[in-house]
Amino acid sequence: MTASEIILIAIKAFGGVALFIYGMVMLSRGLEKISSGKMEKVLSGLTSNIFKSVMLGAFVTAAIQSSGATTVIVVGMVNAGILKLRSAIGVIMGANIGTTITGQILRLGDLENNENVGLVMSLLTPTYLAPMIAIAGLLIYMLCKNDTKKNVGESLVGLGILFTGMLSMTSAVKPLSELEAFRTLFATLSNPILGIIAGAVVTALLQSSSASVGILQAISATGILKFSSAFPIIMGQNIGTCVTSIISAVGTSKNAKRAAMVHLYFNVIGTVLFLVFFYSVKALIGFSFWDDPIDMGGIANFHTLFNVVVTLVLLPFAGLIEKLACATIRDKEIKEGIDSEEKEIVFNTLDDRLLKSPALAIQQASNSVIDMGRMAHQNFIGMRKLFNKDEYSDTESAHLKDNEEALDIMEDRLNAYLVKITECELTDYENRRVTELLHLTSEFERIGDYAMNLIEIADKLHDMNIEFSDSALKELGIISDAVQEIIRMAVETVKNNDTALAIKIEPLEETVDYLNETLKARHIERLKEGKCVVETGINFLDTLINLERISDHCSNVAVYVLGTQKKPTVLNRHEYIQTQHAGGDEAFNNLTKEYMAKYSLQ
Repeated sequence: MTASEIILIAIKAFGGVALFIYGMVMLSRGLEKISSGKMEKVLSGLTSNIFKSVMLGAFVTAAIQSSGATTVIVVGMVNAGILKLRSAIGVIMGANIGTTITGQILRLGDLENNENVGLVMSLLTPTYLAPMIAIAGLLIYMLCKNDTKKNVGESLVGLGILFTGMLSMTSAVKPLSELEAFRTLFATLSNPILGIIAGAVVTALLQSSSASVGILQAISATGILKFSSAFPIIMGQNIGTCVTSIISAVGTSKNAKRAAMVHLYFNVIGTVLFLVFFYSVKALIGFSFWDDPIDMGGIANFHTLFNVVVTLVLLPFAGLIEKLACATIRDKEIKEGIDSEEKEIVFNTLDDRLLKSPALAIQQASNSVIDMGRMAHQNFIGMRKLFNKDEYSDTESAHLKDNEEALDIMEDRLNAYLVKITECELTDYENRRVTELLHLTSEFERIGDYAMNLIEIADKLHDMNIEFSDSALKELGIISDAVQEIIRMAVETVKNNDTALAIKIEPLEETVDYLNETLKARHIERLKEGKCVVETGINFLDTLINLERISDHCSNVAVYVLGTQKKPTVLNRHEYIQTQHAGGDEAFNNLTKEYMAKYSLQ
């Protein structure tokens, strides 16, 4: 075989690898979109039950066809404080089992070499299956408007391209079986140490055990790959796939780094145990098939067997693996006068690793938005005490100001993170959710700003040693009760995506508007009659303005939540408010009457 022929073979083979990996990416991306809405619920269901964690890890990985993506997401969730390390161990073990599904699908390539298959079985060979799947996927993608159906179409196209890449690789490497150097290479890899190193290196470069197993299955079509060479290579591939999670753990919390180390230790220990046991049995008893050629099905079966057996063997020792990871990534020594690092529970909840699953990233961003709302609500409750001279505290005022500063920081981080999410491939609903969260982030931050204005008014009154009259404090208490409730309702609406509760917010906002106008008019009368000094009156009116603005932003929150459920466009905020205030909605009018009675000034 001439050098030019070898170059042409290499070009065709690497082109096949490129198609294979691209098809796998498309398949994984499409499946991830289909399962993304469920993934957060599935992973959030993890408990301390490690058996359940293993099953969920296998399920998620099989669903998205990528153990690397699963482990990276797990590292991100541990870093964000969503998952505990013990639960992560089970998921990682399960991911190793779930990733073997790809090899089992690719074993259909064995049918290519079977001349006795009938017409129906011939249609299942990649030669015919690949174009049929790709055509079906393309038609679904082009003709359907539903996001889920389009994602199914994308997955089918990806599977078709994956099989096409496999066929291209297989046909490209077949002539290499005539090369003595090629035969010698794989004969050398029957040395278990060399085979493990080769499998680990190739998988580390590809960052995908499924891809490296697929390439190995394509090489098996040459007939020169024996069981003795394939087994150590497959074991090495499981070690090489750990590179992805180790890289993703750089710059994370200690527990996230430990999760990556758990992945490495699990595969290394499993390989060593399997290696010792397997080769001991071979030395004592021997295997009749050892020097026989292995086919695609044999590779898929051994890959599955290895991961299932290793998981079952190491599952009872999950606690020891956790301790080993903790011993590797140690806590800093506690020095006298310095708090333990364990007291610093500062997780980067908006972890970029979660962007591999946009739905999961959106859910985490939503949780942070809810935290903003809760913090703004707590700030408002704390602020109310400052207007009471007997309850005023400089310490409490400073604490509330720190919370407001934290709200500003959270807004900046959330906005940056949500922009990153928009760079991912999102469904129409996910796009609307991101838009909604960007609006909600701004609304809750503005609520915090107005609460901060009220804190500053209370500080001013305290510094000037003046206070509102008893009647004014009573009036402020009534409208503040209404505002406190509307903030609570806004937060609960976002937390539970509760459109029924969202509809109840606007009638309460209308009530706050009425209270605001009434109290302004009453206070102006008191000023005219000389019952109130100008300095106190100005601060009272400023307080009312800020309270009314807070209720406005709560109304905005409700409208954005309602708008996200409206397809295809976001609900027109002004149109909705005008319709509600027009008085034509009986439910709106009844709710308004209830709130008016509840927060009556008389």
